[in-house]
Amino acid sequence: DPFDQLKACVRAVFGSWNSERAIKYREINEITSLVGTACNLQCMVFGNLGQTSGTGVAFSRDPGNGNAELLGEYLINAQGEDVVAGIRTPEPIATMGKVLPEAYTQFIDTVDKLERHFGDMQDVEFTVENGKLWMLQCRSGKRTGQAAFQIAVDMVEEGLTSKQDALLRIEPDHVKQILHPSFSKEVLNSTQYTSNVVAVGLTGGPGAAVGKLVFSTEDAEAQSEEGVILVRENTSPEDVGGMWAAKGILTARGGITSHAAVVARGWGKPCVCGCEELDIDENSKTMTIKSTGKVFKEGDQISINGNTGEVVGVPIQTSSVTVQGSFGKVLSWADEVADTMKVLTNADSGPDATRAKDLGAKGIGLTRTEHMFFAPERLPVVRRWILRGEGLDQVRDFQRTDFREIMSAMDGRPVTIRLLDPPLHEFLPRAGQVDADMAAELGYTHMEDLIDDIEAMHEENPMLGLRGCRLAIVRPELTDMQVEAILNAAADLLEENPNAKPFPRIMVPLVGSVAEFEQQALQIKAAATRVQAERKMDIVHEIGTMIEVPRAALVADQIAGLRDPADGALLCQFFSYGTNDLTQMTMGISRDDAGAFIPEYISKGILQDEPFKTIDEDGVGWLVKLSAAKGRASNPNLSLSICGEHGGDPASITFFDGVGLDYVSCSPFRVPVARLAAAQAAIKRSKSGARKLDRKALVANFKPSL
Repeated sequence: DPFDQLKACVRAVFGSWNSERAIKYREINEITSLVGTACNLQCMVFGNLGQTSGTGVAFSRDPGNGNAELLGEYLINAQGEDVVAGIRTPEPIATMGKVLPEAYTQFIDTVDKLERHFGDMQDVEFTVENGKLWMLQCRSGKRTGQAAFQIAVDMVEEGLTSKQDALLRIEPDHVKQILHPSFSKEVLNSTQYTSNVVAVGLTGGPGAAVGKLVFSTEDAEAQSEEGVILVRENTSPEDVGGMWAAKGILTARGGITSHAAVVARGWGKPCVCGCEELDIDENSKTMTIKSTGKVFKEGDQISINGNTGEVVGVPIQTSSVTVQGSFGKVLSWADEVADTMKVLTNADSGPDATRAKDLGAKGIGLTRTEHMFFAPERLPVVRRWILRGEGLDQVRDFQRTDFREIMSAMDGRPVTIRLLDPPLHEFLPRAGQVDADMAAELGYTHMEDLIDDIEAMHEENPMLGLRGCRLAIVRPELTDMQVEAILNAAADLLEENPNAKPFPRIMVPLVGSVAEFEQQALQIKAAATRVQAERKMDIVHEIGTMIEVPRAALVADQIAGLRDPADGALLCQFFSYGTNDLTQMTMGISRDDAGAFIPEYISKGILQDEPFKTIDEDGVGWLVKLSAAKGRASNPNLSLSICGEHGGDPASITFFDGVGLDYVSCSPFRVPVARLAAAQAAIKRSKSGARKLDRKALVANFKPSL
């Protein structure tokens, strides 16, 4: 009975929602909001009725590189599953014109109409039944990061879409893919590369990957941290876990629309598919090159080039991509559109600052001064100061050198420097690491005395202990030392070049009370005044605080409204939200231990998102909104920014745009993602009917109910 068959099919579709591979796919793609799948019933046509029938899949533009040319595959006398499953190697779509000329001409015209109608690259499936063309479906096609940017530029220049709509079609993952490792031109032309190319397949997914060969999904997942290349005859949905775990994917069968290629492109993972030169024995876990007989075993290191389809029999050094071409052009559009919120970076060294500037950062939103203390030649000096109170001048010189390098690299852009934040015991050795040589180096005659001093600094809960501004208040020489280093570094640059414009912003961490910030701000101001008098120059600088203790958010209006008793000037020029600690303290969750239960919470629907990745809008986000409104009510010119991990998360950036923040700050390699997300937030805000953010209206309209 056909109706019994139909019922069985519908049940199978609904039942597939809870299959192991479907669950794994949702985990990988972070799909948490859906409760089930839908089932679509439609009449079908058949491509397996003879030599005037066939089926195929095509893209209106190349999904690998974005070139404006039709790309696809078809099979004569076949059904669609034969193409996408890689059961038979299909023919290039361009040859269809010789076999089915009328259907091919109509197909080309239809694809062009669909692309113009939707204003985006289309992924289409079609069947030819006895010479007649049937279009089965169309959708916006999955594409690599390289293709996404090239298609955006081309379609804007062809007048098919606007810059705003083109920006909205680029996904954050596309940006990440562009920054994926690849082989440089020098490497591609080197003898090491060219002489070791052992096979060439089809370009399935972007970028380059180097790793150990594994031949099963289970091995790929088990050895993922070691860096592996998953090698399969062809992949199926059961392999998604291993494909996700692998650095790259290599298959012997399947075309550019096969499962391996489509999934790899969607994830931005390097993939070479349809490499028929390979003879893969998954039982013995070997890969043989047919033309040479060379055998590769499990664990052997190889390289794959997803941009060219080449398989290289040795590990090859990869390199990162720079912002140029269509990538640079689209990001310049993003900067034009992001009308209120700019992107800064978190950087602790000159090279980090330079890299972030090259990726489009407009300044530094967080420099962690403690990271400068861990260099091997510096750590003994820092320890001696902590334990003996000696060597502070040397520490000051270390910091002055680093600050000068960072401000020089940023070339007039703001550099936000957080005063020392972690507890001092983090710089000390554990008692079990102490020996006589270390004791002597730190000025101790007896090793036991050093151990006693180290143990005396132990804290039961250091996150909430003697750190941040608390440490600076207890040991005031620390604030003086760091401020003097910062201002002298800026003065050094001005002495070298009177046209230089160093712009340090000094940030006080872990403030929880008005009095804490007032004490620190006045001390910073006094130290800065001394340096400027000694150096006989005015140095532009600002003083602000991190908002990371919930109490600081609740008294934000008082902090922002503080004035210097001597001259009446406002003491606080900016707030920067340290959302990592603000999330920990507000939600009562340790970031270091959250992995024990957060995944389970998400799977059970208790949480929708990982709170240290995407801002908790109802709790932590409410504190951000509250403190932003209260702070700006006291000081309308107060600058607002965020420097936690959320500063690089697109969903969080959309929230911060709505709050009215001036800056988001993130790690250097997340800067391009944040630039795109800031632009998309501005576009969505504009499309919703709102114009450029009115800061006063934001303050006036936010009336929290306590």
